[in-house]
Amino acid sequence: MTGAVVDALANEGIRPRAPSVGVERELLREGSDPVPRARPRRLPGWAVSWLQILPLTTILLVLFALPTLLFLAVSFFDYDRTGIYPAFLLDNYREVLTSASTLRVYLSTLKFAAIVWAITLFLGFNIAYFLVFHVRSGKVRLVFFLLCAIPFFTSAIIRTIAWIPFLGRSGAFNQAVLALGLTSRPLDFLLFSSFSVVIAYVHLYTLLMIGPIANALSKIDRSLVEAARDAGASRWQTMAHVVIPLSKTGIALGSILVITQVMGDYFIVRQMSGGQSASIVSALSVEIQAMQYPPASASAILLVVIVAIMVGCLMRIVDVRKELVK
Repeated sequence: MTGAVVDALANEGIRPRAPSVGVERELLREGSDPVPRARPRRLPGWAVSWLQILPLTTILLVLFALPTLLFLAVSFFDYDRTGIYPAFLLDNYREVLTSASTLRVYLSTLKFAAIVWAITLFLGFNIAYFLVFHVRSGKVRLVFFLLCAIPFFTSAIIRTIAWIPFLGRSGAFNQAVLALGLTSRPLDFLLFSSFSVVIAYVHLYTLLMIGPIANALSKIDRSLVEAARDAGASRWQTMAHVVIPLSKTGIALGSILVITQVMGDYFIVRQMSGGQSASIVSALSVEIQAMQYPPASASAILLVVIVAIMVGCLMRIVDVRKELVK
């Protein structure tokens, strides 16, 4: 009602009745509200997507892309004992690729990566298979996973150094071997050797293989395994034709984590080998301490390229992105 009609009714002593709730809803439904409500503005879908990836993109650009471009530019510079000079020279790459000592360091790092990958894959797959297929209770499985993760509760440096008193000539392992009469003298190859480096790597990085493989195994439908057994397949045939192909995503992800960690290691190989072995990163450290920044940058770029090729090969074998969205 308008204001004049309401005043007239009030003078006659008639009080207009308020519309019922149903009438109010009907009026609102018919658009009788005299004050139109503004609709909230919504961003288009493409803008929302860009805003979602903006933080991660910024972090990758600032912390990875820009430093990599800086290393790439410096790797072509000239240098001497007093400084570095902007130029475009291929001498740094030529020196890295033709130096016998540098090639030995690269081959040593690749050797450690291959050995550690094979051992961690064997251990990680078997442990993950046991936890997923043989441990029925979810609580017990969780306890076992926590036991596997206990080493990660402490620093990697502490876990690495802890092997030194255990593997030393007077360490616990040698003392036990001597007490059992298995040898008449302490075993010298246990510490400050390639063996101790591999032991430390396996101890540190096996869990990185267990987690992705266990996640992939847990997604396997048990009926497929039962169907293979009902069809007469042996345990090894079931493993080779059913379990392993369906867990290849976890194997690929675990392999990427282990290989990249070994290729980028600096402390373990230096500490556990007693300086007898070297890695690419330790060689980079020596060049940086000598203020040889252009050759160090060239080595860093080559390391990034090698790791990218290795990861790319694994990604070609398994489409990780496609498997993860299943």
